[in-house]
Amino acid sequence: MDSVANPVGIRLTGMDVKFHHRVKGEVYAARDVNITVAPGELLTLLGPSGCGKTTSLRVIAGFQKPSAGTVHIGDRDVTNVLANDRDIGFVFQNYALFPHLNVFENVAYGLRVRSQPQAVLEASVGDILRMVGLAGYERQMPHQLSGGEQQRVALARAIVVKPRVLLFDEPLSNLDAKLRVSMRGEIQSLQKRLGITTVYVTHDQEEAMAISDRIVVMNQGRVVQVGTAGELYRSPASIFVAGFIGRTNLLPAVIRGAAGGRLTLDIVGTAHTLDGAQTDLGSGSKVQCVMRPETIGLTPESAPGTVPGIVRSRTYLGEKTEYTVEVSRQQLFVVQFGADAERFAPGAAIGVALPVSGVQVLSGDQS
Repeated sequence: MDSVANPVGIRLTGMDVKFHHRVKGEVYAARDVNITVAPGELLTLLGPSGCGKTTSLRVIAGFQKPSAGTVHIGDRDVTNVLANDRDIGFVFQNYALFPHLNVFENVAYGLRVRSQPQAVLEASVGDILRMVGLAGYERQMPHQLSGGEQQRVALARAIVVKPRVLLFDEPLSNLDAKLRVSMRGEIQSLQKRLGITTVYVTHDQEEAMAISDRIVVMNQGRVVQVGTAGELYRSPASIFVAGFIGRTNLLPAVIRGAAGGRLTLDIVGTAHTLDGAQTDLGSGSKVQCVMRPETIGLTPESAPGTVPGIVRSRTYLGEKTEYTVEVSRQQLFVVQFGADAERFAPGAAIGVALPVSGVQVLSGDQS
């Protein structure tokens, strides 16, 4: 299968989806959603259950009509266009394979609907099954396949019709952890090879960070931040994003002064001067400091530049060791790498070096 010659973009503008609940009244599943997907991009909608990500995907697909706003695929306004006329491929969470059809006929279904000649149909199905690693499985029935194999059939069926847009609704949630990692790599590789504009929905932040060109973080029906995995991890715009993208520590602090690009904060009862921390808040303001676990240092004993702490737990995970450390009644999650990463035993008194750069400072009322 060749790559898409002219991939198209997708644009959701001012999109609302609301329902009438007999107890709650008017309820919004999505509110003022504005999303732009670049041609050939793999963009992921990420957020907790009920945040509006699947609703937004269904609006793009044409399965859900928006209460307000527009949907464009390429230059075409498809807001009122039926799903089967949008030139999309959709991979469902439960695969949605036809149980009475074998692998060949499941994959060929879309081509048969489009009245493709038998020779073209056979060649196309053969090519796509080889691409997804299922050559020789043509006569197998869905119940004879593993979960990963069923997922490959669903993927093959979606892309064999050469859609301009590919949509995924939590496609790996039914697979075990090891297979999820393998399949997400295959999906990303295939998407890049084909160049199909893709929107992918998941609640798994690691999955989103692994495969996405960009990520749209959603919460309570709204878009709260858009960026690459690195941008969201290093510069979360809110406490919600900081807590949802990767493991993090949120430490309460008070601003004591700011001058010359340096910010002085009272953190865990000790004054710390941070380089490069940005905030518009004035002296005396209460803030939250985002500290990623791998940026916190541990030393055998308290020393200048550290604060005293107690190791409360230690988990050895091969390439890294995870600690819970108590500092001034605050619990910190810390990750250490290297051969001596597990040297601190539970109960040990240690020194904790808080980072002096790369700390994100957020106002205490951000959500």
